[in-house]
Amino acid sequence: MSTRLAAALALASWVVLILVAFAFLFDRPLELVIALVGTLLALLGAWWIATERQWRRWVGLASTIAAFGAVLWTIIATDEDRSGRAVQALVMVALLIAFNLLGRYAVRAVAGPVDVADHPAIRPEHPVMIGNPWSGGGKVDSFGLKDLAAELGVEVVMLADGLDLEELARDAVDRGADAIGMAGGDGSQALVASIAVEHDIPYVCIPAGTRNHLALDLGLDRDDPRLAMVAFTEGVERRIDYGTVNGRLFVNNVSLGVYAEVVQQDSYRDAKAETTLDLLPDMLGRQAEPFDLQLTLPDGTEVDGAYLIQISNNPYQDSSLLQFGERPRIDTGQLGAIALWEGSDVTLPEIVAAAATRRLDQTGALAEIKCTTIEVRSRSGTAYAGVDGEALELETPMDFRIHPLGLRLLVPPDNIEAAHERATGDVTLNRLWQIARGASS
Repeated sequence: MSTRLAAALALASWVVLILVAFAFLFDRPLELVIALVGTLLALLGAWWIATERQWRRWVGLASTIAAFGAVLWTIIATDEDRSGRAVQALVMVALLIAFNLLGRYAVRAVAGPVDVADHPAIRPEHPVMIGNPWSGGGKVDSFGLKDLAAELGVEVVMLADGLDLEELARDAVDRGADAIGMAGGDGSQALVASIAVEHDIPYVCIPAGTRNHLALDLGLDRDDPRLAMVAFTEGVERRIDYGTVNGRLFVNNVSLGVYAEVVQQDSYRDAKAETTLDLLPDMLGRQAEPFDLQLTLPDGTEVDGAYLIQISNNPYQDSSLLQFGERPRIDTGQLGAIALWEGSDVTLPEIVAAAATRRLDQTGALAEIKCTTIEVRSRSGTAYAGVDGEALELETPMDFRIHPLGLRLLVPPDNIEAAHERATGDVTLNRLWQIARGASS
């Protein structure tokens, strides 16, 4: 089957699925109305939770709960024609399966190869693993990573109070480390990776943090960090890109605006949700002031007062501001840049509503671009930033650059197949449309 045909059939399956779903609901007009109204009330309630305080926030919570309850009732409401409904449900499931199978076939067919060294890496003679004992709730100890490292012949250096992570990494290299790994979260991963880049030695990512964003996008097993340690003894070399902001390396992203303001708070590390809810009304509420962030888009559009700017090491797949979290590739040689601002023709609540309904591209307040360099400015000369989750204040203008295939990784042998799986990306309607038109190859 040709790639374009598979993509076209996948799109056709989706169209029929939507038609069947609407037929399912339109036979029950009351439930349909309840579902639509409930969805709107849930969005309004979520907005009040985020931007209001005291009794308004409680009203928002109650509205959201009631709305979700109403929508749930429309799903589980009894019907006299249960056999007919069962058939419709099975048809929808079959169409969804067809969409995913055909769509995945199409996107895999157009996915390019993952950049890997032509041969397995030579086993390092003096590998070093640095461990953060506090990261991820103590994963280094709970998974026995120190003992496993000793069994593999890997020197272990533990971070402790009063010690500087960068100094530990540099000292390891000075003592002859020819491969260095980090068992910790994304911030420490980026810092140690920068030392590996500086000395042109392989780096091993051991996902022992809380979220392990880099490990996710590398296709490493985040549930068991022990599986990544085989890279020290049986690893193959894989090269990926990295980004820099004002010369500082980042492996995931740099966030400016709302998120950057939140992570600056001392309370954020121990109470993320509470801190975020406490600050959002000041940043997004009725009295909020625009952020002091400016940038120039490739088409010449001047953005001033952006609420959110995110520069990532390679673009996110179908971000839409609601699906941050995954990059199918980290070897395309491009930065991903996303900016969100409030213009003269669209208000912030309208932007949030559009984000929730995946219509941001129709507001004129969102830019999603790919580039190799970009500059972000501020009138104050500095701006708060979350650099791979680390809270920093950086001088502006901020100079962002991509460094193609500049980071040497040692990964387990099975990671190459995992990387290819991720390189296919998600099955999205936009991507399938491009393939069906012959615009993607």
